[in-house]
Amino acid sequence: MSNIELNSLNVAKFGGTSVANFAAMQNCANIIKNNPNTRVVVVSASAGVTNLLVDIAHTAMSKDQIKQKLVEIKTIQYAILNELANSEEVAEKLESLLASLTDLALHEEIIHSADLKDSLLSHGERMSSLLFSAVLKQIDVNAENFDVRNVLKTDSEFGKATPQLEAIKAAAEQIMLPSLVNTVFVTQGFIGSDEQGNTTTLGRGGSDFTAALLAEALGAISCEIWTDVIGVYTTDPRITDAARPLPELSFEEAAEMATFGAKVLHPATMEPALRQDIKVFVGSSREPEKGGTWIVRDCETEPAYRAITRRKEQVMVTVKTPKMMYAQGFLQKVFTIIAKHKLSVDLVTTSEISVAFTLDNPANSVVEQLNRATLEELSQFCDVLVEDNYDLVTVVGNNMHSEAGVSNRIFDAVAEYNLRMICYGANPHNLSLLVNASASNDVVTSLHKALFE
Repeated sequence: MSNIELNSLNVAKFGGTSVANFAAMQNCANIIKNNPNTRVVVVSASAGVTNLLVDIAHTAMSKDQIKQKLVEIKTIQYAILNELANSEEVAEKLESLLASLTDLALHEEIIHSADLKDSLLSHGERMSSLLFSAVLKQIDVNAENFDVRNVLKTDSEFGKATPQLEAIKAAAEQIMLPSLVNTVFVTQGFIGSDEQGNTTTLGRGGSDFTAALLAEALGAISCEIWTDVIGVYTTDPRITDAARPLPELSFEEAAEMATFGAKVLHPATMEPALRQDIKVFVGSSREPEKGGTWIVRDCETEPAYRAITRRKEQVMVTVKTPKMMYAQGFLQKVFTIIAKHKLSVDLVTTSEISVAFTLDNPANSVVEQLNRATLEELSQFCDVLVEDNYDLVTVVGNNMHSEAGVSNRIFDAVAEYNLRMICYGANPHNLSLLVNASASNDVVTSLHKALFE
């Protein structure tokens, strides 16, 4: 590969279902072989493995129950290993990873120690990258299993680490770039390391983010996200079969969709792409011939409605105090506490004596623990009411705040549903509705019918 081709460098990321088994890995290997510009490959853990690791990390279990989970993980990985032609060398490395995984899983502090949890969770990606690099070698691609922790530097916020962009760029240019002319690096998504060399993780869905960060650090012109769907759809096709794939999206639209629940993309993926104008492609590794969605700075068309997203497991928090009336600094106090716990708020509405806002609240997550600490702190100086079982439904589009009739069509479509909170006009790209979780499927279906069918 010449320097000219390095100017058109592509980073490809494959999700868990794309590396679930040997046959799926072969599909991905052919995608890589067919594009000589793909020199960096980022993989998630094989489908099912991350869930098993999360169970071990977060659930109190007996040693026998933990050993059973480890057997399930080993079974998934060995099913791939056993299909490899020259598996001896790989088997040795896989056994070594499984041994260190077992030590961590049976560690008496695993439930209580955030750094041990991150070390444990990293094994999923480390195993799949080892196996996938071997699959590539079988079809004569000069692939090397590369440890991303040498490059992806983060802070020490275990469970949701923040990447250190300058350190990543310096390390990527020094360690990775010189070898890309001759080698395809197969590396891990989702994991990194802090200054002390401890393993960290970027939070759930962090593999997309890893791919975008490496693309930015290496000066790539494109970043491909290969998953099990043909691009980004008008809405989740599991909610309505009338959903259809979109040929293109702007960075802004994609960022809104990712933030408000589109599972195809991790919200942070758009940040590096936007900073460096890196084109992002989303397609199906099972059916690469069907094309997918290109996410670019400027689209050919900018419709008022582009897509509908849903984000589940939301809580609505209302904080109020009679003292708030005409009081200065109350809002600042509330949001200082939220910022201290590194939580992000999506919707906010205010009245004379109260503020209501929504927070993500996925079960068994770092966020859920942070929410509890935040609410305790808030309740020391105001009344706090927490309501749960909500989903956030968002219509994403363009110039929504300034085009006549745009909001009318949306509100007409959801007239029969209870809307607990509405957020509109803060930016031109979205209108968000907080609805009962039990009604959110119907709300999305009704909106899709009115706006896209």
